[in-house]
Amino acid sequence: MNKIQNHVKLIGHLGSDPEIKTLDSGRKVANFRIATNGYYKNAKGERVEETQWHSIVLWGKLAEIAEEHLEKGKKVAVEGKLTHRSYEAKDGEKRYVTEIIGDELLML
Repeated sequence: MNKIQNHVKLIGHLGSDPEIKTLDSGRKVANFRIATNGYYKNAKGERVEETQWHSIVLWGKLAEIAEEHLEKGKKVAVEGKLTHRSYEAKDGEKRYVTEIIGDELLML
C-alpha cells in the first residue's frame, strides 16, 4: 500500500530547457516544467483543451541525464512524489511551491 501513497505519474512536454545547478558537494539538481493537456466539454457541449503546468525537480544522476538529453518541447514521462514547501522571497514575502520530486524519467 505504501507504493501508492503520494505517487505521481505524468507525461508531458518541457516548456523550456532544464535549469541545471551544481551544488558545492558536486551533486546536480535539474528544475524544469512540463505541460500536460486534458479535455472537457463546456456548457455548450464544445470540447475545450486545458493545459496544466507542473514543476519537476531531479537530483543526482537523473539531473545529469536531464542536462544531457532534455530540451524545450521534448516529451517525457516522470514518476515521483508530490511535495510542498515555502520560502521567503527577496521582497520579504512568503512564497509557496508545489513540485514533483522525480525518481524515474523516461524520454518519449
